[in-house]
Amino acid sequence: MATLQRIRQKIINRDYYLSSHAEDEMLDDGLERTDIENAILKGKIEKKLTKDLRGTRYRIEGPAKDGRLIHVVCRFKENGNLVIITVYA
Repeated sequence: MATLQRIRQKIINRDYYLSSHAEDEMLDDGLERTDIENAILKGKIEKKLTKDLRGTRYRIEGPAKDGRLIHVVCRFKENGNLVIITVYA
């Protein structure tokens, strides 16, 4: 299964976690969980970040519900859980 498809399936199943940093950034930018989900479901992987010892991160670019272009950075943990690391407009 392609990476973006795996990420989207986690979102559809609501099988993901938001880091406290992501929650803080969402508040700062006026974003909600539905904005993050929409960006992932309708966006694309803009960049694959591989130089992190904790694992590959994926930066997804997509639209928030209000049409703003946002970025979502996420990664799969060793146990397969998806974590949303940060979000920004």
